[in-house]
Amino acid sequence: MKTNIKTAILMAIAGIACTAESHACTGITLKSQDGATVLARTIEWGGSDLNSQYVIVPRGYESQSLTPEGKNGMKFTAQWGYVGLAVEQKEFIAEGINEAGLSAGLFYFPNYGEYVPYDPAQKEKSINDLQLASWILGKCATVDEVKEAVGNARIIQLDPRASTVHWRFADATGRQIVLEIIGGEAKFHENKLGVLTNSPGFEWQLTNLNNYVNLFPGSAPGQQLGETKLASFGAGSGFLGMPGDITPPSRFVRAAFYQATAPQQATALETVLQCFQILNNFDIPVGIEFAAGKIPAHIPSATQWTSATDIAHRRIYFRTMYDSTIRSIDLREIDFGKVSYRAEPLDTVKQQPIVPVPITE
Repeated sequence: MKTNIKTAILMAIAGIACTAESHACTGITLKSQDGATVLARTIEWGGSDLNSQYVIVPRGYESQSLTPEGKNGMKFTAQWGYVGLAVEQKEFIAEGINEAGLSAGLFYFPNYGEYVPYDPAQKEKSINDLQLASWILGKCATVDEVKEAVGNARIIQLDPRASTVHWRFADATGRQIVLEIIGGEAKFHENKLGVLTNSPGFEWQLTNLNNYVNLFPGSAPGQQLGETKLASFGAGSGFLGMPGDITPPSRFVRAAFYQATAPQQATALETVLQCFQILNNFDIPVGIEFAAGKIPAHIPSATQWTSATDIAHRRIYFRTMYDSTIRSIDLREIDFGKVSYRAEPLDTVKQQPIVPVPITE
């Protein structure tokens, strides 16, 4: 193995190899009245700027998985064109959608996932976890195809210092699944709720929702405590007891209840905007992850970007910690048989634009 290749790999994942507290992702799913499914999510990393990029991948594009030995893992060619949002380097797509309407998202899963060990003798069928979304987006059109593909591959890790991850996949029918690899075995869960965060596992998170059976939308009715009358201070008291911290279980609970109580919008675009509004509640200030006396990273937020994917109309939207303007890429406007591969930074200028309000006499 060439030393420079190994060094490049380690440097590429150094930014995402740290303590679990810095890993946070929150995903929700909403459906519009006209039948569109929208998957939205945040991605957090408080240690440094992830230098995220959007990537356009044409049909026929050839790739190869990185392994602990270098760029010598599984070779794969995109059968479907796709657009992805990548972190650290262009190969590491964290969220994306292909022209067939398959959506793929990577979510941190520290301390609970466990992949098969890397075996050089099986490198040709080995795909690292950070490139799994790229491989699946180029190969599959349905969640059933995702299951079949994963069953024939060895999913490995580039560096044991990095967090393990789990994934959500959804296809054009709106069906959504979660993939978690426990003890080297791929486990799929039907995700009818449409919410995903991080650790512990998906089934545990669903069970934990039962601890909040007392929550309900609206205001709690007044009560009499002996001779003392109790009344709500304001609207929303039915959600008293909702966990407000940033741990994955608490974010899962909040996401589930915010999603369930959101009024259904008429169109996909209105639903996309609603998703961004809901996910405002999950933005994490960068300083909260650092112990007292420890200097936080010099970035605006631990929530580096938020995205929403309209599967029906093959469009992905995003905004970043540097620019809260919502931007979009429409896959229907891309000829994936002719377009060239490209990877561009999400932000060309890392400064929040301020637009003055024109004042006329």
